[in-house]
Amino acid sequence: MFDTSNLFHVSSMLNRQSIAQHGLDWTRMGAAPGIAGSRRPEVEGIFVCRGEEEAGFFLQINNTGGPVDLWSVEGIDEGLLLDNGNGFVYLPGRVPAAQVRLA
Repeated sequence: MFDTSNLFHVSSMLNRQSIAQHGLDWTRMGAAPGIAGSRRPEVEGIFVCRGEEEAGFFLQINNTGGPVDLWSVEGIDEGLLLDNGNGFVYLPGRVPAAQVRLA
């Protein structure tokens, strides 16, 4: 079952063009540090937020050094999401551009 109504991704605005063109692809989003300030991908996948409250948390901790975008993510089977060990989840894969839009 696909439940896509509450999945989001937070990323630096510097990654907007790449995301619009290629979708969510951790190998292409290197224009700015990650939301938590990491310079390299923490996992081979895409972190997603489960709901607006979790997305709000990532919007607040923004360590990218600049403005960020909130992307709505559609068509993801939540059963494929993995826990990174800190209670946050990621999809171990890429998300095509057709499945994301600025929220």
